[in-house]
Amino acid sequence: MRGRSADLLIVLAGIAVAAVAVAPIASHWLTNPPDQRLVDLEVYREGGRAVLRGAPLYDVLTQPPQFLPFTYPPFAAVLAVPFTLLPWDVAQPVWTALIYAALVLVVRYSFRDLIRRAGRWSPLATGALVGAAAWILPDRDQIRFGQVGLFLLAMCLADCCTRSPRWPRGVLVGLAVAIKLVPGVFLIYFLITGRFRAAGNAIMTAVGATLFGFMLLPSDSADYWFGALLQGGDRTGAIDGTTNQAINGIVARVLPESTFRTAVWLVLTAATAYVGFMLARRATRTADLLGGPPARTFEGTDHLPAAERPASYGLLLGGVAITGLLSVLLSPVGWIHHFVWMIPVIGALVGDGRDTRRCLFGAAAWFYFLWPLPWWGARMIGPEHGYVTEFFGRVIQDLFGLAAVASIILIGRWLVDRVLRDDHREDPSQKRVEVGTLTS
Repeated sequence: MRGRSADLLIVLAGIAVAAVAVAPIASHWLTNPPDQRLVDLEVYREGGRAVLRGAPLYDVLTQPPQFLPFTYPPFAAVLAVPFTLLPWDVAQPVWTALIYAALVLVVRYSFRDLIRRAGRWSPLATGALVGAAAWILPDRDQIRFGQVGLFLLAMCLADCCTRSPRWPRGVLVGLAVAIKLVPGVFLIYFLITGRFRAAGNAIMTAVGATLFGFMLLPSDSADYWFGALLQGGDRTGAIDGTTNQAINGIVARVLPESTFRTAVWLVLTAATAYVGFMLARRATRTADLLGGPPARTFEGTDHLPAAERPASYGLLLGGVAITGLLSVLLSPVGWIHHFVWMIPVIGALVGDGRDTRRCLFGAAAWFYFLWPLPWWGARMIGPEHGYVTEFFGRVIQDLFGLAAVASIILIGRWLVDRVLRDDHREDPSQKRVEVGTLTS
């Protein structure tokens, strides 16, 4: 009885730590001026209202001064309908609570090995990690705008990192793609890592949800797939804005709009995609190989191998995190709040917390994303500043996108090599895994 009481106190302590950490963020944005409060949630609600009253989905705009259009597939508007039934003052805290519930799931997957090491104190460790993750700028912006990024992140992590899911692997990724196209990069990830059944499940789920949208909203579906989707940045916002940290945004801030700029963007995007996917494949396939014999049955049974081994799980998580970062960098628009993918990046770097250097890299990445660095750079640009100041301002303005590129290389090269070296040192009798051919 005494032990159960102590365990309950630890759980309550973990909840209290997380609540104390997130309360200032939630309170700040939920008490923001009404026209600046959870504006993306209002976009979803307007989409749901359009579905209910039969209005053209891609003609509706939110209330002034935002005038924001609905930019997601029709299936997402159908899912938003329940939130149109709630009063606005109720929908906001409910949505915020759901975002933080998704953050808890993301933290549990991203820091699985570190949390397990805490043993009995794992609820307290989870609470502390949730509080720390909530304070990075992309997460704060999720609350500020009422975004869906953490929901999609949780779905992708659960689908890719659960050892034996109770659902067909790939279904959650498929649903995420049907809600927002950006997670479609995971279809490529499944294919290049040999998860063919998961890829098939994801494609069938996405197609099924899209056809469901066509069945309910045929006109809106046609408008989206053959109209609104092709408008791209014209509907989502200024491509060269500071908050667009995708490769397209970085290029647009340097070069004027032209055919040459488009060509530069396409070349850089193709190069980043090739290197990024090969490094994601390298990390994931190395995780499979480190699992030993079960890895040989992977393609036939569609089970993630050796997910219980910290070294293997950390690299698996790293491969998934690389793919998530690619979803931001390769997209025409990759907003700052999309960098919630830095949470699994930090988790992959930290691992189970036994490697000091890995922990230092993880702590540095967390600290880096606490600050609005791109906005600091934007303030250094303008006619009142000299050329030198403006040059450094341009560099600082792109620091989140550049950090994503650096993180991909750090995980795909340094982390994989370090895990292999440590694994070889721990068990000299095992043959060292040769991964140089995995990216060929």
